[in-house]
Amino acid sequence: MGELLRRYWHPIAAVSELAEKSVKTLRLLGEDLVLYRTDTDEYGLVQRGCPHRGADLGQGWVEGRSLRCSYHGWLFDQAGTCVEQPYEDLAESSAPFRDKVKVTSYQAVGFAGMVWAYLGPAPAPLIPMFEPFTWDRGFVQVILSELPCNWLQCHENGVDPVHFEWRHTNYVARAGNPENPEVGPRHTDIEFQEFEFGIAVARQAELTTPVLPIPLAPTNQLDSSGIACLWPNVLYAGSSLEWRVPVDDTRTLNIVWHYAPLPKDMPAVDQDPVPHWYGPVTDDNGELITSHILNQDFAAWVGQGVIADRTSEHLGRSDEGIILLRKRLFADIERVSQGEDPRGIVRDPELNTCIALPLDRPQLYREGVDREFFEWRLKRVFDWRLSDDPSYAMQAGQPAHVRHAFEKAMGISQDFLTAQAPKSVP
Repeated sequence: MGELLRRYWHPIAAVSELAEKSVKTLRLLGEDLVLYRTDTDEYGLVQRGCPHRGADLGQGWVEGRSLRCSYHGWLFDQAGTCVEQPYEDLAESSAPFRDKVKVTSYQAVGFAGMVWAYLGPAPAPLIPMFEPFTWDRGFVQVILSELPCNWLQCHENGVDPVHFEWRHTNYVARAGNPENPEVGPRHTDIEFQEFEFGIAVARQAELTTPVLPIPLAPTNQLDSSGIACLWPNVLYAGSSLEWRVPVDDTRTLNIVWHYAPLPKDMPAVDQDPVPHWYGPVTDDNGELITSHILNQDFAAWVGQGVIADRTSEHLGRSDEGIILLRKRLFADIERVSQGEDPRGIVRDPELNTCIALPLDRPQLYREGVDREFFEWRLKRVFDWRLSDDPSYAMQAGQPAHVRHAFEKAMGISQDFLTAQAPKSVP
């Protein structure tokens, strides 16, 4: 599986966090690495241990386009070449010792407010230009969280639509009041449709309460839900792209690129850089947070154990998407072993200008939303979530400065916020 995952680009950090501090240590696909931003706003990604005597290069500093070790001053460029060894260069000027030394290095680039890494063989493919990256009428934020479990059990959640009505809507309703009835759209049929870049989820549902002004799906046909699992570890869910990036076998970096469409009466927002924040997984008592949608998912995934025991599963009809996903991953592992590209690899720039995804109501994201609909939808956040924070329904922990930037971009008035009656978390 590791060789398969190395064939793709993975987001590993936010551009804005490297703007705040130019050196960051991280672990990716089981390797301890150092990411740094050069003086020319490029990125380097090298092994964490200095080849001299194993000192932590994460304690070093950037000089030009290179990273200097703080222990003995050895200097390494983005390609991993040792370009300076202060004392050794003086002592052996005729035959530089540095020519014999190199660190492992990987490609890293900034795109869409995130820093991406490629750990596979050359030549590297292109980062897919999914359609959401072309939208320019919204407020974008990047949210990062580290989960103590394997990436695959997180990713399988994306082809499990039945969990929506139970883990989210019904769970929230009952947590707020155990006497509340089931309120989630009840699935009556689901279907999984393969396309070049993943598996799209289609579902038929009956609304038990008027949750949306536009029905989730007519009761007599299967409709796209605007949700798709993209190869190999991405969930597309309408307003967001979510990566389950393997830190190692038992930890996952969850990265969300979230796009909130602006009301049509608001101007476009200049977001340079795109704001980022780290979302907590547990509260001050060490308990898993379940007040927000993604946190509810996090708790379910972590609850399966660090690596889910699939030998004890009893899969049913609702799990057909998970079965299909696993089959395709095994097939791609075989393709890689035969020297072929796996699914979802893009190499032709002409085919990478705007990759279409199964959008649900795409005009909302491309053109913006009416003010009335925007405020109605925002009010739903107060009504159906166990939190008093109106700005981000998906995940707990949004800092005040990002919330205020969101409110300003959206034109949310204080009168509107005051008029709401937020619930307290039980």
